[in-house]
Amino acid sequence: MSKGLKIIFTLLLVLFVVLAVCYVFHSCGVARKSSEVNHQETVEADSVWETQPDSTAAELADPIWMELPAPVAMDETLYMVTHTAQMQGSLQRNYTILYDEDLYAALWVAYPLCASHTSSGREESWGYDPHVPNSSQTNVNKGYGASEPTTNYPKNFYARGHQIPNADRSGVPEMMAQTYYSTNMTPQIQNGFNGGVWAKLEEAVRMEIPQGDTLYVVTGAVFEKHGTDERVKEIVNKNDSKTLPVPNYYWKALLKVKREQGEVTEASTIGFWLPHGDLKGHSYSDYSVSVDQIETWTGFNLFPSIPDALEPSAESQTSWYAFRAF
Repeated sequence: MSKGLKIIFTLLLVLFVVLAVCYVFHSCGVARKSSEVNHQETVEADSVWETQPDSTAAELADPIWMELPAPVAMDETLYMVTHTAQMQGSLQRNYTILYDEDLYAALWVAYPLCASHTSSGREESWGYDPHVPNSSQTNVNKGYGASEPTTNYPKNFYARGHQIPNADRSGVPEMMAQTYYSTNMTPQIQNGFNGGVWAKLEEAVRMEIPQGDTLYVVTGAVFEKHGTDERVKEIVNKNDSKTLPVPNYYWKALLKVKREQGEVTEASTIGFWLPHGDLKGHSYSDYSVSVDQIETWTGFNLFPSIPDALEPSAESQTSWYAFRAF
């Protein structure tokens, strides 16, 4: 081989390696404390990235992901994970979580929602999240086996409540299967909440997918409002005898945008903040709040990619009907 051909071959090889590294970085999931993962567990090596205990999610978040909350300080209990799956012939992101192993719960779950994500499929494959050590999760293969009396039901059981609903991914089986990971579950009162007002809210959210565009969704579980000290119930999961705290609140934040030549020119948001309990007879619309209010109660900065000029009016809106009309 001539010297010139060797140089060309070497340059092409270097370019291939650089492109491969960039592809992996932008398409793979991210997890804190990956060095502590038991390699006997099922972990996809190209979906786990090591970060330092004092790092933030700044390097891990793609700024064009409109639904992703602003980076937070990552302490030793937190994992930030982005799940990806095949959709329409290519690897695409499914959803991102901020998971707290001490609470066995995701503090938030963020994802894009398009018409192509939904259909009428059904996939139930309850199990552990492969990107978080099993020891940091609780077993959700079967129900928690816990119940309590509530206002309208003498024995109300705790369901395995999704944060990203399986129905929001019912058109993509691989993505829907990932919604059954333990990290996406929290104990939710079934009657009057998980099977009632919360399910109705999830259904209403899917009705708001813009035609030919994306609805940006963030959902969260809250045990104590930011800066407060509240009593938190606990249940014992019969599957593994782990003690699980029960969220006191659940919330959703939604974003729609309009663009011109690729730039966001208009934005509209709405939030919902529900006390966790037997809310039989209540409507989700009674619990609409501004995204600003959710930020105050959670301490998170939601939808930081909204242009600064649009953010004040967009995030102060409290009208569900105005959001629907956007």
